[in-house]
Amino acid sequence: MLDKTMEELSLNNWQPLSTLLYDGWVLRFANGYTKRANSIQPILYSTLELEQKIDACEKIYAEKNLRTTFKITPFIQPENLDDILKEQAYSLVDYTSVQTIALDTISEPALHRVRIDEKINREWLDCFCQLNNVEEKNKDTMMQMLSNIVTQKCFISLYYNEEVIACGLGVIEREYIGLYDIVTDSQYRNQGFAEQLILHLLKWGKDKGAKYSYLAVLLNNESALRLYSKIGFSEVYRYWYRVKENK
Repeated sequence: MLDKTMEELSLNNWQPLSTLLYDGWVLRFANGYTKRANSIQPILYSTLELEQKIDACEKIYAEKNLRTTFKITPFIQPENLDDILKEQAYSLVDYTSVQTIALDTISEPALHRVRIDEKINREWLDCFCQLNNVEEKNKDTMMQMLSNIVTQKCFISLYYNEEVIACGLGVIEREYIGLYDIVTDSQYRNQGFAEQLILHLLKWGKDKGAKYSYLAVLLNNESALRLYSKIGFSEVYRYWYRVKENK
């Protein structure tokens, strides 16, 4: 039976800049950087009239010049929320698979030229932003978001020919290490480097006491799906976003 553990972990491990609790819904804001940190998480029971509540959320996000975005998981409240949003012309985007693995099954990494930092630093951030084409205007927001994570974290960089060609983030909570922002230089993709980076992250998590790992991957990212399947991850559920532009 599914539970909300992964959703709670992802809320904790990818921090926004601010949060508003609104009648059981969690509204998150981070200057528009990533849907995950700028969306409504409707995972607790509601008491207000639904149409009124959606309208209020739209006004809140519009005031911040953000699109109103709902994360739709198997745990949404009310259960028919996705149908209601569809009727209100909310678009469906980013169909995503949540996957897990038990760490007692993982392989040892073969490449060992990695750097691991347990605190965010400008060097890692600059490398990540370059590899992932993050705009300069979002760097300070990202630095603050990653600094806000209160549980144990790992910022990893993988080197090849003395250059950083892959980066990633791991966060440990409740015996799980969550994997976030795994990115490889476009020139070095499909050559096994991302796999080595992930194996190092999983080993770090296991050494720190984690027993399991989880991640979220877009279902249209076929190469990433193949990689995670090769490592041993398997799907537990799916989610997507419902998005509406400001009026």
